[in-house]
Amino acid sequence: MTDQQEHRDRDNDTRHGDWNRREFLKTASVAGGVAAIGGFPNWARAKDTASDPESTVKKLYKALTDEQREKICFDWDHIDPERGLLRTRVSNNWNITNQEVNTKFFTDEQRTLIREIFQGVYNPRWHARIDQQLEDDTGGWGEGQSIAIFGRPDSDQLEFVMTGRHLTVRCDGNSTDHMAFGGPIFYGHAAEGFNEAPDHPGNVFWPQAVEANKIYQMLDGKQRKLALVKKLPHEDQVAFRGPSADIAGIPITELSSDQKQHAQHVLRMLIEPYRKSDRDEALECLKAQGGLDACHLAFYSKGDIGGDGVWDNWRLEGPSFVWHFRGAPHVHVWVNVADDPSVKTNAKG
Repeated sequence: MTDQQEHRDRDNDTRHGDWNRREFLKTASVAGGVAAIGGFPNWARAKDTASDPESTVKKLYKALTDEQREKICFDWDHIDPERGLLRTRVSNNWNITNQEVNTKFFTDEQRTLIREIFQGVYNPRWHARIDQQLEDDTGGWGEGQSIAIFGRPDSDQLEFVMTGRHLTVRCDGNSTDHMAFGGPIFYGHAAEGFNEAPDHPGNVFWPQAVEANKIYQMLDGKQRKLALVKKLPHEDQVAFRGPSADIAGIPITELSSDQKQHAQHVLRMLIEPYRKSDRDEALECLKAQGGLDACHLAFYSKGDIGGDGVWDNWRLEGPSFVWHFRGAPHVHVWVNVADDPSVKTNAKG
């Protein structure tokens, strides 16, 4: 990650301090008589599941005015002069458009549809945890997040993208060829501030790292020498490198059967937050490139918070599969998965 990106991230931690938008919203809710259930106003009483969020994307598109579409709807391969192919861009802290969800730009009805789409791309068991992450990082759902729609509902290409701090998530209905999750995604969490303690208290994604580190503990001395890497790559370098790349870390083929079994468990944990169709697609993409046996697992000695030997930074990578977990100073996770390394995205190399 660049120094500029990290600076922006630190600025957001300052902006959302002890007295932030959460307190403002609570005050405004009381003053304005806004009815709320479960922490969300009336417009956000979305169903706890959305079996077909792609249909909801079409409803949202039709519910937009021409003026709204002009600002948040784009051609499928729209190129932004400064950011490149906008549909596949990914970053740790950004807004894909200038119109935040919880503003007057959207009607209550439209926000309800956006909420349904957002919930629909996640595993229902993760809804509360994702909402907690957004509460901690931005002051709540709709605060600081923006959306864009690419393509048209009357075509076979339509994708919804939502971004914000520690968030890039997509809903594409498999209309993005060869890609899982509709393109590169990002998730993160700074549960108790910018610099987290070694055990990352309250971080909803840290359990993924805990389980990954169990693999390291299972390794013998020779395996650990392969697995532990000194040079830490830039976290946003998640472009595909193909089957002939010199990928750091221990090849999964070097693991014993019980170690491989735990690696499969970690893989399931990584994809667990997302809806079943996206989980299945990610696994199909991985299978097409040789499965976990085509991947390497690297733990990085740099950035070991507290010097406790629980590696905060680690990476699972194959020919067209990159899952980069940065746990220091807080969690950032970059994901890029396809069935073919020749697929081009806006992810950095």
